[in-house]
Amino acid sequence: MAKIRQNDWRGIAIAAIIIVCWFALLVYLLNSFEVSFASPLTYLFILLQTHLYTGLFITAHDAMHGVVAPGKPALNKAIGTTTAFLFAYNWYPRLLPKHHQHHRHVATEQDPDYHHGSFWPWYFSFLKNYITWWQILLMAITYNVLQLFFPLQNVILFWMLPAILATFQLFYFGTYLPHKGEHAADNPHKSSTQSKNHLWAFISCYFFGYHYEHHDKPYLPWWQLYKAKV
Repeated sequence: MAKIRQNDWRGIAIAAIIIVCWFALLVYLLNSFEVSFASPLTYLFILLQTHLYTGLFITAHDAMHGVVAPGKPALNKAIGTTTAFLFAYNWYPRLLPKHHQHHRHVATEQDPDYHHGSFWPWYFSFLKNYITWWQILLMAITYNVLQLFFPLQNVILFWMLPAILATFQLFYFGTYLPHKGEHAADNPHKSSTQSKNHLWAFISCYFFGYHYEHHDKPYLPWWQLYKAKV
């Protein structure tokens, strides 16, 4: 399967759509949406904003592989830095070497994403590797500033909660499921993959349940990854 051409602007356009949708929906939900726990819209918007948060991180991830703006390293890094920062103040230059270490040493002691254990210990190990104290401080400051201007329950439900849920989404579908358990000796990527269902693969984690395919063809952006699924 061919790599993305260096003059291909589709990744940039898709990244822009995710950023704009995340920001526009967040502004609407904080400023204009009246929360009703009896309304399914409240829960639908939580899930949608969670999915868009996940999209921010997936975009940052694609930037780590140079496929958001291929052939334009400065722009690619800028998009990756922006989307990582919007996702709970993650710092792209810190994430980049860790992610490539994961690809080089997948499911070994040198893999920062891997933990030999059950779900919750693995999840907390994952968080410990990626969350810093200054991120927590910035989140706390932002929380206190936002509640000065918007209803507290809107801030919690549509800014804070989706960010937390997105970490579960990314971890469960993009790390835990594909890398847990033992893998065959002839599996070079020590990764499993979801069954072929493109709709569910997109909804669950932007096709990253097709995880063996990602490790096998890391030059494919998320929106092309489904093409690698046999």
